[in-house]
Amino acid sequence: MTADDRIAITDLINLHGHLTDRGDFDGLAALFTPGVVYDVSALGGGELTGLEALRAAALALGEANPVAHHVTNIVLRETADGVVHALSKGLGIMADGSAGSVTYEDTLERTPAGWRITHRVVRPRRTPLRG
Repeated sequence: MTADDRIAITDLINLHGHLTDRGDFDGLAALFTPGVVYDVSALGGGELTGLEALRAAALALGEANPVAHHVTNIVLRETADGVVHALSKGLGIMADGSAGSVTYEDTLERTPAGWRITHRVVRPRRTPLRG
């Protein structure tokens, strides 16, 4: 993985919050493959397959969607077959000011259109570390 690949993948992951927060569902094609599997099982939403399923789920949530998505702590690891695994932290700010934290576990592949996420698992963080 080159430095340019790292920058492109990091930018792609960072762009997710901008597109989602403004409701630019057509723009999600710049992030995800058409058949992306978006696993929100840990949040009670099951596995969503495809860009249209992402759009439908976001619209169904309506006012329950966060008003802001923020991503940080992106760590990339390339496998021998050229697939990249990304681990990052997500923060969601709700309309009432409350916040939540998740971990994103992404699988990315280079496509003719550039790097795209083929699979994302969203895991909420609900309890603090206990020593």
